[in-house]
Amino acid sequence: SVISTAEPFDPANSTRRFTIGAPDGVAAVFLPPLLAELGRAARGIDIGVRQLLPTPGETSPERAWRSAFADLEAGAMDIAVIPSGHIPTRFHARSLYNEDFVLAMQAGHPFADDPTLERYCEMKHLVVSFTGDPHGFVDEVLATQGFSRRIALTVPSFMFALSVLADTDLISALPKRFVAMHAARFGVVSLEAPLPLTTFQLNAIAPTAAMMDAGLAWIFDLLAPRHNAGVSCPP
Repeated sequence: SVISTAEPFDPANSTRRFTIGAPDGVAAVFLPPLLAELGRAARGIDIGVRQLLPTPGETSPERAWRSAFADLEAGAMDIAVIPSGHIPTRFHARSLYNEDFVLAMQAGHPFADDPTLERYCEMKHLVVSFTGDPHGFVDEVLATQGFSRRIALTVPSFMFALSVLADTDLISALPKRFVAMHAARFGVVSLEAPLPLTTFQLNAIAPTAAMMDAGLAWIFDLLAPRHNAGVSCPP
C-alpha cells in the first residue's frame, strides 16, 4: 500500500509489498522482467497483482478506467498499468510500450491457409470479456466495413483464452506481446489480422503525491524506466 515518506529507501533490505493493477494480458508481459529485477536487487520486496478491467459498457476512453484512478487515490493499489492516454494531471504517468493485436488460434487451424477478411468473419470467435459482453473493439472495426462476426464464447481473462484456443477451433484477437511470450506453451500460433486493429499505449500510473514515497518511486522506475517515452497528460 501507499506509504508517504521522504525517508531513504534501501531496496536491498526492504520487505515492503507493492500492489500493481493491470489487465492480466498486460501483467503477464511486465511481470516476468520485473520479478527478475527484484530477484537481483530487492529479494525481500513482495508484489501483489490486481486484475483491472474497463468499466462494463463504457466506450469513452476518459471514463472507461475511472475506477482504476479512484482505487489509486484511495490507496487500494500503488500503480496501475492500463491502456489509457486520458490521464488526469493529478497522476504521474509513463509509457511502458505500445501493444498491437494479432489473431491467435491452435496450431494447424484451417484459417491460416486462407486468412482473408471474409473467412475471418465466417470463423467462430472468442472474446475476452469479464462481464460476458460479446461486443469488442474488433466489432467496431468490422462494422465500419459492413462486416460482422459470431462470438461463440467469452472468457474473463487472456490466459484462460489461450488455454481454450489450444483445444478448440475458435480464434481470438489477443495482445501481440502477450501472445509472443505465452502462446507457444499452449500450442497456440498467431497471424496478422486481415483488418486494421487498434494499437494501445500501455501507461504506468501513480498519484503524483504518492511519488514522494521513495519506495514507490523506486518500484515505479523499475517497472517503467525513465528512458521510456513520457506521457502527455491533458488538463
